[in-house]
Amino acid sequence: MLLIRDSHDGDIDAIADIYAHHVLCSTGTFEVDPPSATEMARRRAEVLGRSLPWLVLEEGGVVLGYTYCNWFKPRPAYRFSAEDSIYLHPGAHGRGLARALLAELGARAQRAGVRKLIAVIGDAANASSIGAHRACGYLPVGVIAACGWKFGRWLDIVLMEKSLGFGASQPASA
Repeated sequence: MLLIRDSHDGDIDAIADIYAHHVLCSTGTFEVDPPSATEMARRRAEVLGRSLPWLVLEEGGVVLGYTYCNWFKPRPAYRFSAEDSIYLHPGAHGRGLARALLAELGARAQRAGVRKLIAVIGDAANASSIGAHRACGYLPVGVIAACGWKFGRWLDIVLMEKSLGFGASQPASA
């Protein structure tokens, strides 16, 4: 049975392993050296310390993917906008898991006061991530061409956004 839940400290090794695969084998992230489990734990603690969600999807006790959001930029005016990140175990693609994770992330981010989720998708050829975001209601807002260099080639990023809750239709509170 699939379960999407809050991450916990015991998930860090699985999270680090999933991310390491993407760092070493894909253009979905522009990192080039996999962070250690200790560094991933630090990143997770930072997100949770901001009262933002970091979720995992597990099946049979095995973590198959994770997602989280963090403030889009550090300046106070951005405090209602967050950038999402999502990564799946390499054997978990094609099952709709990314859509399920992104949908739950949106619901949790909205409860945390986020009004706008922003996807900064590595590689304009990353059809699976673009498709999962589109299926969850994200709209394309642009492409920044040739802004990353990985695996001996220039890569674009695709920007997508999704309004949550009242979006921009009502003033923000506090």
